[in-house]
Amino acid sequence: MTEQTKPIDLYYFPTPNGHKISIMLEELGVNYDVHPIHIGKGDQFKPEFLAVSPNNKIPAIVDPEGPGGQPISVFESGAILKYLAEKFGKFYPTDPRARVLVDEWLFWQMGGFGPMLGQNHHFKQYAPEKLPYAIDRYVNETHRLYGVLNKQLESKQFIADDYSIADMATLSWSLGWEKQGMDLNEFPNVAAWQERMKARPAVARGLAVKLPEEQQINLAEDKDAQKVLFNQRAK
Repeated sequence: MTEQTKPIDLYYFPTPNGHKISIMLEELGVNYDVHPIHIGKGDQFKPEFLAVSPNNKIPAIVDPEGPGGQPISVFESGAILKYLAEKFGKFYPTDPRARVLVDEWLFWQMGGFGPMLGQNHHFKQYAPEKLPYAIDRYVNETHRLYGVLNKQLESKQFIADDYSIADMATLSWSLGWEKQGMDLNEFPNVAAWQERMKARPAVARGLAVKLPEEQQINLAEDKDAQKVLFNQRAK
């Protein structure tokens, strides 16, 4: 395993995507420093953060001990998970077929299970107008995706057989099942997998990484934060 002597810088807000990386860093047992990016106040548009994450989204990391011993910044949660897994040789198999399986489910989360559930959150909770067509569309697609995950977890402890970055990527999004309008009684394999995941001490620590109380927001009620986060256009 690679030795890390300097802490990794984690640019973070406690969202499902942020939790992916705090979980991974806790599982790896490497030192890291949390740099809060208050997305409700526009920290993500500051030049110093854009230099790390040009898409103005969290999470992002800077590894001071990157390839060749030189610092490297990485944005996009899936890319960060793969970078860390490959660097430290954990939670990402070396066998080509097993690696393809992890990649399939990691990209499934990145391309579907995250974005579609995010749209569900937006139209069910935050949109100023309740649009039945949009709500139905994304709730139904959320339901379909939970069904896909439930089927994959039949007779499996973890998504890609062994515990991997695919599980870390998917867990925190799935924990919002209630506000997404889902009933986990319909998806018992997902429910059992969630309990196995939450029983891991590193997962519990990763999910518990918070910001100071004065930096927390209730997005459903904070209209100023919603103005910052929603309806962004190119600068």
